[in-house]
Formats: sequence, C-alpha cells, structure tokens
Amino acid sequence: MTEWSDHGAGRRDLNRRERLERILHRDGPVCVWCGRDLGGLVEATTEHVVPRIKGGPSWIENEVAACRRCNGQRGHLTPAEWLDECERRGWEPRRAVILAALGGLREAIRERGGQRRARPYIDAQIRRIAPRAVEGPR
Repeated sequence: MTEWSDHGAGRRDLNRRERLERILHRDGPVCVWCGRDLGGLVEATTEHVVPRIKGGPSWIENEVAACRRCNGQRGHLTPAEWLDECERRGWEPRRAVILAALGGLREAIRERGGQRRARPYIDAQIRRIAPRAVEGPR
C-alpha cells in the first residue's frame, strides 16, 4: 500500500481537508495545471486526475492539488489534453506530478483490485504524458 493511501487496514477515511493537507505535503503547494502557488488568494482544491466519469476512484492516489480556476475549467478533458491546453495558454503545468499520480494510482489499483474501467484509461494517459514529462514542455 502506498504511503499516501487513505484506504486500508486500520485506517479511517480522511475528510476532504485532511486529504488536501496530505496532497499538498506530497506534491507541494502549487497548482499542478497552471503552476500558481496555492494558498492566500489562490484557493487550493483537490482534483481527480482520472475523472469519476471515466472510472477514477475517490482515492488519495487519484487526487492532486489544483486551483479552483483550473479545477473548474478542465471539465472532462483527459489529463494529457488538459496539460496540452495549459501549455498552450502559457502556463507551466507539472507533468511529472501528474505522471507520478497516474503511476501511483495504477499501483494502488494493482494492490487493491477493481477499477476495471480506469485501468486502460490510466495506461493510455501514461503513454501520452510520459515522453513529454522527460523532455519537458515545448
């Protein structure tokens, strides 16, 4: 089980605030999509990397910190599509953090089972994002 899991033997479910605190500690207090510092005037929210509509679970491994603007504007775009759009807008998305979240979620699913709908989606997103995460933005 991953260090940041909120599911598992003997663990209580974390509330939204506790999950956000863990995510900010794990990934840093920066919006993964636009690169703005979170806190103060820029409110931090949790966002599902794999949307619920695509089979993404409500597990901490599937959540990242995003500003309210990015969380609302992404809609149902895939992580790869939204990363490309963020770069087109001149923002500095954190591809490596998104890639790590997808990899952590894939591992959590292997450990816990289930989430059949999300598995091919995760693999496809990793294939699209991984080469660019190594190369960096255009």
